[in-house]
Amino acid sequence: MIKRFLEWIGLKEKLNKQNHEPPLFKENEVWWCYIGENVGNEINGKSEKFTRPIFIFKKYDRYTFFGLPLTSKKKVGSWYVPISFLNTSQTVVLSQSRIFDYRRLDKKIGELTLGEGVFIREEFTHLHMTS
Repeated sequence: MIKRFLEWIGLKEKLNKQNHEPPLFKENEVWWCYIGENVGNEINGKSEKFTRPIFIFKKYDRYTFFGLPLTSKKKVGSWYVPISFLNTSQTVVLSQSRIFDYRRLDKKIGELTLGEGVFIREEFTHLHMTS
């Protein structure tokens, strides 16, 4: 598989230069987010925009948040949480959590139910307490 690093670097440079007001985002929302082309087993963005759905786990301020990527591929294991989002089976990938800048946000997809958000947080906390 050929990595598309040069394409991603060009887009990342444009994103970094953007100087606009941060969009209004909040915890429990899912956004398309510019993830990029990453190294090794790190999760990559898809399509020519290098985007992937991201669950906003924790909002720190209007500029940054802690996010968890979603995948439509069924994954099994302690670092994966199955959910249903917009009538589609999704998996939240707990092991690929990271901090994001607002400039990586593309557009809001929707919001998880409060119960799903609590479930994801409990699973994430449980893993970090027992690891």
